[in-house]
Amino acid sequence: MVDNRLNAGEGGNPIPRHIAIILDGNGRWAKKRGLPRTAGHAAGAENFRKIATYCKNIGVKYLTVYAFSTENWTRPKEEVKAIMKLLDKYLHEAITTMERDHIRMRILGDVSVLSPELQEEIRETNEISSRYEGFQANICLNYGGRAEILQAAKRFAADVAAGRTEKELDEAKFGGYLYSAGLPDPDLLIRPGGEKRISNFLLWQCAYSEFYFSDVLWPDFSTEELDRAIAEFNRRERRFGGVK
Repeated sequence: MVDNRLNAGEGGNPIPRHIAIILDGNGRWAKKRGLPRTAGHAAGAENFRKIATYCKNIGVKYLTVYAFSTENWTRPKEEVKAIMKLLDKYLHEAITTMERDHIRMRILGDVSVLSPELQEEIRETNEISSRYEGFQANICLNYGGRAEILQAAKRFAADVAAGRTEKELDEAKFGGYLYSAGLPDPDLLIRPGGEKRISNFLLWQCAYSEFYFSDVLWPDFSTEELDRAIAEFNRRERRFGGVK
């Protein structure tokens, strides 16, 4: 069973156990500076390192980021190629630092369409992650919330047809068929970049998440801005459909 309790931060204020972030605004950040969009993605990747380290240090247990959606394949080929190259570089470096720092990393999404090299690096990061406990970073890659729910339904139906499971289905059992199986639902969903929608991200998991929208573009999203999001989270009253 997943532990959904919040962690106590400084001053007794709760720290969200699980924070999800939509990494939005890389292209606009680059355009404002007269740079190619690929420069924005590189800056965004570096900011992910900084924010992930900060989350680990303040007691967040899970950080899940939306890095590349199932719809992003429609972007210009050169941009997609650059994003995949960045991912390859990041995973290659992460394999070394994960062992050193005992950090866990998981890729959520349909990785079957990725290059064999990327798939091997993902397999290796998963293997390393299985040996440790503590902070976990999740990167949603070739991910779409609707696609995730559809594939979960298909997998459940296939298990029923093969006699591997009973027909009875509840939310907990269905959750075990999602990419995020075993993870607590996000307490806080953050979207930088000025847009106010969740864009097919964690549709099942964010049913009772608190949302925080920021006009700051992702490469400029600082630890201070994250602190503001957490402070706003602590001002919310979470009732989960009940009455307090």
